[in-house]
Amino acid sequence: QVQLVESGGGLVQAGDSLRLSCAASGRTFGSRAMGWFRQAPGKEREIVAAMDWSGAKTYYADSVKVRFTISRDIAKNTGFLQMNRLKPEDTAVYYCAAGRRLYSGNYYLSPDEYNYWGQGTQVTVSS
Repeated sequence: QVQLVESGGGLVQAGDSLRLSCAASGRTFGSRAMGWFRQAPGKEREIVAAMDWSGAKTYYADSVKVRFTISRDIAKNTGFLQMNRLKPEDTAVYYCAAGRRLYSGNYYLSPDEYNYWGQGTQVTVSS
C-alpha cells in the first residue's frame, strides 16, 4: 500500500514560485510511475506532469511546459512539483498520484492508470 500526502500549496501572486511535495508511505512508491494532476472549480481533473518509475521519461502539459518540473527524491520517499512563473490559470487543487504498475518504463496521462492518490493541496494565484 502507498499513502500520499501533498503539501506546499498556498496563495501567491502571478509570477511567483511554489514547490509542492508529495510525501509517501510504503516501500513501493519509488518503483511506480508518478503523476501530478489538478482540478479547477467546474473543470475536470487534468494531467499536469508525469514521470515513469525511474524518472527517465517525463511529460508536461503544454500549459505548464518549461515552467513546471516533476521530480522525486527516493531517499526521502517524496515527490515534488516545482512550479515557476505561476499564472492565475494555474489556480486549482493539485493532486499527486502513484501508478498501478511496478517498474513500468512509461508515464501515464489517464487518472485510471493511478490507484494511489493524495488528498490534494490548494494553489491559488492572484493577478
